[in-house]
Amino acid sequence: MHDPNLTREALAELPPDIADSPLFNGDLAPVPTRRRNWTTYNFAALWIAMAHCIPTYMLAGGLIAVGMNWWQALLTIGLGNLIVLVPILLNAHPGTKYGIPFPVLARASFGTVGANVPAVLRAIVACGWFGIQTYIGGEAVRTFIVAAWPEFGQIGGDAMVLGLAIPSLITFAVFWLLNIAIILVGMNAVRVFENWSAPLILVMGLWLLVWLVSRAGGVGELLDKPSKFATAAEFWKVFVPSLTGMIGFWATLSLNIPDFTRFGRDQRAQMVGQTIGLPTTMIAFSAMAVVITSASASLLKGVDPAKLWDPVFVLSQITSSTPPAGLSEPILASPAMRVVIAVLALVGVAIATISTNIAANVVSPANDFAHIAPRHISFKTGAMITGVLGVAIMPWKLLASADSYIFEWLVGYSALLGPIAGIMIADYWIVRKKELDVPDLYRVSGRYAGVNWVAMLALVLGVAPNVAGFLGAVKVLKGEPTMWDAIYPYAWFTGFIVAGAVYLAGMRARRGA
Repeated sequence: MHDPNLTREALAELPPDIADSPLFNGDLAPVPTRRRNWTTYNFAALWIAMAHCIPTYMLAGGLIAVGMNWWQALLTIGLGNLIVLVPILLNAHPGTKYGIPFPVLARASFGTVGANVPAVLRAIVACGWFGIQTYIGGEAVRTFIVAAWPEFGQIGGDAMVLGLAIPSLITFAVFWLLNIAIILVGMNAVRVFENWSAPLILVMGLWLLVWLVSRAGGVGELLDKPSKFATAAEFWKVFVPSLTGMIGFWATLSLNIPDFTRFGRDQRAQMVGQTIGLPTTMIAFSAMAVVITSASASLLKGVDPAKLWDPVFVLSQITSSTPPAGLSEPILASPAMRVVIAVLALVGVAIATISTNIAANVVSPANDFAHIAPRHISFKTGAMITGVLGVAIMPWKLLASADSYIFEWLVGYSALLGPIAGIMIADYWIVRKKELDVPDLYRVSGRYAGVNWVAMLALVLGVAPNVAGFLGAVKVLKGEPTMWDAIYPYAWFTGFIVAGAVYLAGMRARRGA
């Protein structure tokens, strides 16, 4: 990512002493005004490409699996994304106004040293997501290879490495290398990749929708499936943690969105582009997933319905030369057509997964790790750290079930990220009234130097109410439900409000002292 020309231009707009600051490097430098060229389309394409991914596709399936009907699931997804759009836009503003990335913006509220805490917390979550997306992409590659070459699935026999069979390990490694290779080229490569991948992904998804509905003779019976909740109270008990999980899905980007909006041409471009790109895409793509799954259920009557929420599985059944369960012949009779569709499906899934991964799960942690030691850790080194930790987290275990994915992973990390968002938004919009001293953000002895202990206290108090509930959710604490278990489903909201309020009160008290 490092561009010497960009660094020189950035330094030309900063005081001379910043060049020698240990808090400065080219990757964390404010983007010069001339270099801020992302348009409304660029931001919309970024979100369209990021939202068109397999985890998004599977969200509605996860909600229906825990008891919702199709419209309740889409309502939850839509409302969650409208809510999370608010902190995304609020934190996006300083990125565009000052050209600074997330960890540098965090220095204003947490201090130049204290900012490492939110940066590392955000980076760790991103590493988990990087691993999840890479595992999903690798499994997609393995599925299509096995469909065309069944012997590939037998490589290594029963041998396992880190809990993965050898074929899965091979495709995981290949997909890991693809992700790292693209991001190391730089941010402009990310912008170009997102621009052309967004419409391609959308076209391929629409093709699958139309083909399946026409082949199945309709949209299927899933749209008639009732909710399992008999009362509003029963629904609310599942709706609240599910809504928090939907917010948690993009709570990561609500923090590090300045990593992208720092390249924005103006505030209108980033605000309109993101508003068009995020909620509309999430709702539309989830609706497509519901219809595709419903039509698939009509076509593949002998298959376990739970498997039909995985688009890779559905595509593998369509392209397989072996008749799916319940059918006497392959869905596609022509071997040539099976190969063509398999190749197109593999390319589509790969592009969808990579476009999400490099934008959402590598850019931020690479910057965050670089922030720990700007003179020693470059963006590229940070990206490699992200890749290694993404493997070490063993993401396949996070995807073991809908409950563990939504209620433990998504809700769990939202308890960490909600307080950080509350503090940063309160600081920029209320305490500092959108005015930052950019050179001081890079000075060891400037106004933001050291650790802002008010922010640290607010972070701890924002996280604290959700700790016991999280430990209960992951079965570390056992016993009868307590008050903390009732609070935990609201993890992101609780953390955001408590941390933001404590920070405002603490900063006012400190200024009045």
